[in-house]
Amino acid sequence: MVEIENPHALVGEAARLTAEGRLLEAVSLYQRVLTRWPEQPDCWYNLGLLQRRLRQYDAALEAYARALRHGVSRPEEVHLNRAVIYADCLRRDEAAERELRAALAIQPDYLPALHNLANLHEDLGRRAEALAVYERILELDAHAFEALARYALLKGAADQALTARLRAALAHPAARAAAQASVGFALARRLEAAGEYAEAFAAAAAANQASRASAAPGARYDRAAHEHFIDAVIAAFPRVRRLAPTAAGERPAAAAVYPGPIFICGMFRSGSTLTERLLAGGAGVANAGELDLLAYLVHGTLAPFPAAMTSVSDGVLVQLAQHYLAGIAARFPGAARVTDKWAENFVYVGLIRTLLPQARIVHTTRDPLDTCLSIFFLHLDQRMPWALDLLDIGHYYRQYRRLMSHWQSLYGADILEFDYDALVRDPRPAAQRLFEFCGLKWSEASLDFAQLGGSVKTASAWQVREGLYQRSSGRARHYAHELTELRAYLTAN
Repeated sequence: MVEIENPHALVGEAARLTAEGRLLEAVSLYQRVLTRWPEQPDCWYNLGLLQRRLRQYDAALEAYARALRHGVSRPEEVHLNRAVIYADCLRRDEAAERELRAALAIQPDYLPALHNLANLHEDLGRRAEALAVYERILELDAHAFEALARYALLKGAADQALTARLRAALAHPAARAAAQASVGFALARRLEAAGEYAEAFAAAAAANQASRASAAPGARYDRAAHEHFIDAVIAAFPRVRRLAPTAAGERPAAAAVYPGPIFICGMFRSGSTLTERLLAGGAGVANAGELDLLAYLVHGTLAPFPAAMTSVSDGVLVQLAQHYLAGIAARFPGAARVTDKWAENFVYVGLIRTLLPQARIVHTTRDPLDTCLSIFFLHLDQRMPWALDLLDIGHYYRQYRRLMSHWQSLYGADILEFDYDALVRDPRPAAQRLFEFCGLKWSEASLDFAQLGGSVKTASAWQVREGLYQRSSGRARHYAHELTELRAYLTAN
């Protein structure tokens, strides 16, 4: 007797596999269902979700398109999901905007699409358009605290009524800790711009406390654990490692696709976005921004990192290099060079030099106090709990410097130290040195990077569109009293 398959049972099994984290098996099961019963919009939607998690972006877009064609409920949500893939994963901003507008054509007051559209306008440097969308959100939802915070960051500090509105939002009973963090950081920035430094610092401290309160239980920075991690990374790369060819004769040559990617590493707020925008003036250079491709490969094949480095074979590492190069080639077809400024690149310098020996590594630096203070004023993800306390930031900074000293001892001239403060004081010689190191032809037009198009998806999106300025250098002088303990900690032996 031939067993008749039950689609409901198969879908239930796919849901169970998903809950257990067995995503590839779940995808296979959904595909099996849809091969036989293709008019299942929810199955297409669930398949798209899984393929997005597996970074199968083109397949996910197609699955979502099938869900739309088969009449999925809440089609505006599907358009939103497609927009996120286009904007965040494929860097195709025009396509992302089309999807967001399609969602809003279905439901004009769909707040998630409005938020994403406002963010996209910000990424693309469209201040007036972003402000208009935030105003629309605030008309629809008086308690849209995140929109209020973003709106306030775009408006001039002279608007005292807006500053008062932020203070009122902080005291509103509907403002939970996450909202208080967003509003508080915006208030701190406005107070600083108005020259009210003591109040600005107090507002930033309160915002960090609110951010910590909104984090998941147990999300605390463990200084000892982080020191052990840095120790382990240093131990995993005691010397320069050069990969041997595999049995098939494959070599990890970065030039297989590009002359070599350009990795930008350093602390947050050390000038990495500015450096990347400078390099975008080079012919054929594409900015990948905070590309997490290397981290994704590390947390998969090389988990747990760095312990896995003691046993991983050269052949596996060659394959990782090829996967990385194929990944950036797929996202940036036709680019001669690609810049990668993922925040954790400084952790992976040894791995980068092993996998991609022809890659260029640019280490951005800045005055330590200015760097730590800038992080303290920035609303970072709570998954980086070290950023929520001034002395924790100082501790993380010291461990970062310890690791970078190790990389310098191994690779020396293969890492360019690129000083933000030196750049803004005297741009041309610093920029020329950067281009020479990266093997790019120098052009005076590169200094006009503020006029470049394209999106910037970091906290520095607006600053880099102003061009080069010196007002951020020496920022810490306004907070001499508040930074006394941090200054002593950073300079202690």
